[in-house]
Order: sequence, then structure tokens, then C-alpha cells
Amino acid sequence: MLTFIRKRSMASLISLVGLVVLVFFLSRLTGDPTDLYLPIDASDEMRAQFRELYGLDDPLIVQFGRYVGNLVQLDFGESIRKARPAIDVVLEAFVWTLQLALITMALVTVAAVVVGSLAAFRVGGFFDRVSGILSLVAASAPDFWIAIVAIVVFAVGLGWLPTSGTGTVWHWILPIAVLFIRPFGLIVQVVRGSMISTLSSAYVKTARAKGVRTRSIIFVHALRNAMLPVITVIGDQAASLLNGAVVIETIFGFPGVGKLMIDSILQRDFTVVLASIIVTALAIFVMNLLIDLAYAALDPRIRH
Repeated sequence: MLTFIRKRSMASLISLVGLVVLVFFLSRLTGDPTDLYLPIDASDEMRAQFRELYGLDDPLIVQFGRYVGNLVQLDFGESIRKARPAIDVVLEAFVWTLQLALITMALVTVAAVVVGSLAAFRVGGFFDRVSGILSLVAASAPDFWIAIVAIVVFAVGLGWLPTSGTGTVWHWILPIAVLFIRPFGLIVQVVRGSMISTLSSAYVKTARAKGVRTRSIIFVHALRNAMLPVITVIGDQAASLLNGAVVIETIFGFPGVGKLMIDSILQRDFTVVLASIIVTALAIFVMNLLIDLAYAALDPRIRH
């Protein structure tokens, strides 16, 4: 198991290095920060001083080497826009994104496992047909379209919910609801398929013949063995929430790392963009590692 973790860690490190190289050079294609942070009539001398202050006057390869050297020392640089360490700015925003993702994923997992399991118990029944149609629609609907419709209907039309911010519980409802829909539909389909296969097993038929209660058959005997493929999808969807939150956070004005990343790209705050990418990539790596460990906990054979 330790060997497997080491291999996964090395593969993730290589991917992270490639991502840093790619983002570093692509971010420089967005333009010169002096055009944004200095007045239009700024002199050439002022522009030269600004570039020298933030190390933008050196060739790109020199800037990259200096950035990597600082990164090895856990120095992510300073935000041009906020004049603060970039990592501090990113971590403040990432806390909001992490809360949003954890709350949404907890609700999605519980709801999808219950609905998918109940649908699989009576295949072709009324509940199975209704949940199947709704989950397919949910899995197919684009997040940005749902977000816009939700704002138009519930915020503008009915006036029930605010459109942006995080001040109260009501501010969280629309972002969570929009992020909930797509992974819920996907996970319900996977749970249903896995449970149908598990419920047809001999030991489940034996439990039914012995008169074991339906709830125990579904949630005690069958669910654990059906969870392996489900865990994979849950992990993928949790990672997708961190990535997909970029669009949703921007639409709802949610102060997470996704919105910060978009704002930093538009404002050419290169250090914050890179710090956002690195923190998000590390979070996804840790999440995937936890999924692998959960696999081993559910099926001891995987440990070998």
C-alpha cells in the first residue's frame, strides 16, 4: 500500500510540475500588467520601475527559474493587486470554496446513495422510473445555464433568495443547489447500476429468504459491496466541484478560489493565478489519495 501511495505521489508531482510550467508561460500571454496598474500617461521610467519591482523586466526563462527557486522555499510571491503574499490571498479564498464543495458533496452523497439504492430495489417500479428520468435530466443540464435560470426565477422573479454574497444562510442556497444537481444525477445512476448487480447476488437472495428487513438488505448487506464504483464517481465529482466552482462562484459572486482565479487572470496578477492553480491541484491530489485509501478500507484485497 505504501508503494502504491509513493507511486501516486510521484505521478501527481510530475503532473503538478507540468501544470506550473504551462500556466506560468501561458499567463504571460495575457499582457503587460503595467497597462492595468499604472496610469495611461505613465512615463517609460515609471513602467521600468514597476517591472523591476515585480521582476518583470527579466527574460521569461529567468523569471521562471526565480519563481521555481522561490517555490522550493514555499515562497509563492506577492500579489500585485493586493500587495500581500499570494498564498495568503489564495488560502483565504480556498476556505470558502472548500466549505462550498464539502457541504454540497455531503448532501449529494447522502441523497444519491439513498435514491439510487431505493430505485434499484424495485427495478421498473414507479420510483425507479421517476428517479431515472430526473437523474438523467440532472446529469445532462449545464451548471451555468441552471445558475442563470435560478437567479432569474428565485432571485429576480420571486425575490426569495439573494443573487450573491455569503452573509447569511440564504446566500448559500443557490450556489449549493446549482452545484448539487449535476453530480446528484450522475451518482444516482451509478449507485442504481451497482446496486442492481449486488442485489442479484446469492447472499442477498438468501437474506431475503430468511426474512431480513428490506432496509437491512439494502443498506447493510448490499450497499458496502456496491460502493466501490460509487466511490470512484464520488471522488471524480468532488474534484469536478473544485474545478466547476470557477463558473458558479463567478456567476454568484461567491468569494472562493474560482472567482479569485478569474479575477486574477483578468487583472494579470500572475503570482495569485499560479498559487491558485497549485493549491487546487494539491487539493485534488489529496482527495484522490483519500479515495484510494477508502477503496482499501472497503476491499482489503486492494491493499495488496
